[in-house]
Amino acid sequence: MSGLGERRAALAGEVAKFGAVGVVATLVDIGGFNLLHYALGWGPPAAKVAGTVAATTFAYLANRHWTWHDRARGGVGREYLLFFVLNGLALLAGLACVAFTERVLGLRDPVSLNLANLAGYALGTLFRFWSYRRWVFLAPA
Repeated sequence: MSGLGERRAALAGEVAKFGAVGVVATLVDIGGFNLLHYALGWGPPAAKVAGTVAATTFAYLANRHWTWHDRARGGVGREYLLFFVLNGLALLAGLACVAFTERVLGLRDPVSLNLANLAGYALGTLFRFWSYRRWVFLAPA
């Protein structure tokens, strides 16, 4: 039974660290989106992609060196490539929400676009946590 308790505690620690990294990465993503779109005039989809790339780079480094620092090393190139591919898949949720809000619903105001951005981010976050643990930051042998 104590083994189960230890596994739960370890998982709770991973979730907490992943969540903290995610909060900062979200601020980078949303801040980048707003800066690029509203201050620099980029279109919403392009601003979303650029914000996500910046946030993904931060998240990889923080998750590798803090959240899952004790897991097996799969080589930085392999991990980074997988991390970006999986984030690209998760980005599709955010991009779809932003594009749907702008192009289908015709809503281009800051509140609507940011709510769409957050909805996509939430969907992507669930996928990210599961996929990072499964394929990027491998459990120790």
